[in-house]
Amino acid sequence: MILQINPLHPQPRRIARVAEILRADGVIVYPTDTVYGLGCDMNSKKSLSRVRRIKRMDEKRPLTFVFSDLKQISHYAQVTDTTYRILRRFLPGPYTFVLKATRLVPRIVLTKRQEVGIRIPDNRICQALVEALGNPILSSSVRLPDDQLMDDPKEIDRSYKDQVDLVIDGGVFFPEPSSIVSLIDDQPLVLRAGKGDVSAFQ
Repeated sequence: MILQINPLHPQPRRIARVAEILRADGVIVYPTDTVYGLGCDMNSKKSLSRVRRIKRMDEKRPLTFVFSDLKQISHYAQVTDTTYRILRRFLPGPYTFVLKATRLVPRIVLTKRQEVGIRIPDNRICQALVEALGNPILSSSVRLPDDQLMDDPKEIDRSYKDQVDLVIDGGVFFPEPSSIVSLIDDQPLVLRAGKGDVSAFQ
């Protein structure tokens, strides 16, 4: 099922409807500022298992935590003053920052390194959805079997309609992965150069 949401002025009732689907162990496809993401409520073990099954991921492969703003991040990741200044400068934006996890992160989503990848996409639909849900969304990029990123909600619906509960149509855009930067021990390290400019970290 496809649900159209205005990318500039997300309709509150439609956002609330999607949040209810997530709370009910649903799995959705939704737009970010880089790619369409496959998302679920971080508190739902059932939907997390579904995401891993859809993506054919093992439990060692991490998912990204998507936030609506900087306020929640310190609950789930260790944020020093230096880290906070970096986050405030580059987020919202096309970056995934890797930080040490706090004890509030469910063990089922932790890697052996006890690290989390965090994002605040510069996308109003995404931000409104996380705010309505009240906690982060666990997310992974939507891709074809050949690992190609997908950009058309209608094409995504045809490919995923039997596996997800809802596809949000936030428009067609050119997909490009986020840049991944580790901030462990306040030492920026570029793990992947993507859409976000990483020159400040090199």
